[in-house]
Amino acid sequence: MSRYAARAAENLARLRAEKPLVHNITNFVVMNYTANVLLAAGASPVMAHADNEVEEMVALAGALVLNIGTLTDTWLAAMLTAGRKASELGRPIVLDPVGAGATRLRTDAARRLLAETRVSVVRGNASEILALAGADIKTKGVDATRSVPEAAAAARDLARSLGTTLAVTGKTDLVTDGERALLIEGGHPLMPAVTGTGCSATALVAAFHAIDPDPVLAAATGLAFFGVAGEAAGDGAPGPGTFMIRLLDTLHTLTPDELAARCRIREA
Repeated sequence: MSRYAARAAENLARLRAEKPLVHNITNFVVMNYTANVLLAAGASPVMAHADNEVEEMVALAGALVLNIGTLTDTWLAAMLTAGRKASELGRPIVLDPVGAGATRLRTDAARRLLAETRVSVVRGNASEILALAGADIKTKGVDATRSVPEAAAAARDLARSLGTTLAVTGKTDLVTDGERALLIEGGHPLMPAVTGTGCSATALVAAFHAIDPDPVLAAATGLAFFGVAGEAAGDGAPGPGTFMIRLLDTLHTLTPDELAARCRIREA
């Protein structure tokens, strides 16, 4: 067993034992499914968006998710309030820059959150990461138009310049802090056919980071868990509706030993 497989199994066991509270300021489209993914995995989700309560809520949480999928000025203000408080308290922040590169609002908001809060991990697709790195990229709405290998060099450079960890997800995921780089294989072709799988991956990264202080290993093991669950759920699934439910079931039933045996994390 590799040390990464052992870490994945250890993290899953700790997650289920500790059931960390994950505070999500996320988007309307995925809110219910993201909460169910966290519950199925063993974490405790809370969706709190009001500017006048987010400081109190993040103080109770083990990690904070900032997801700009259905962004408004009011929600951005709440994200900044929560993010500043999380930074003050040393809580991990995981940013999902949904659709960065599609509109100025999204790109500028993601950059502002990075500048004004201590983001531990940015989890996005290749197009979103390239947009944050300053490339002239236009995403297709919230969908990627570029591949993970195309974003690899930019991700390393951006991670170094921001002092954060980037998790670039696609057919094979890349996690890097600019020095270390890990590749994670897994998933299933039906995953992109279900709304909220990317956002759910972000939430799971936050859950794993709530119990693992190393952002690279937390992101890699969280994504490995999601990828293995996706593979198992997709085996024999006739379509996205069945797959969506099977994924929740598999996240709930997958054991640490099974994760260790099936996860594929390697150094880039």
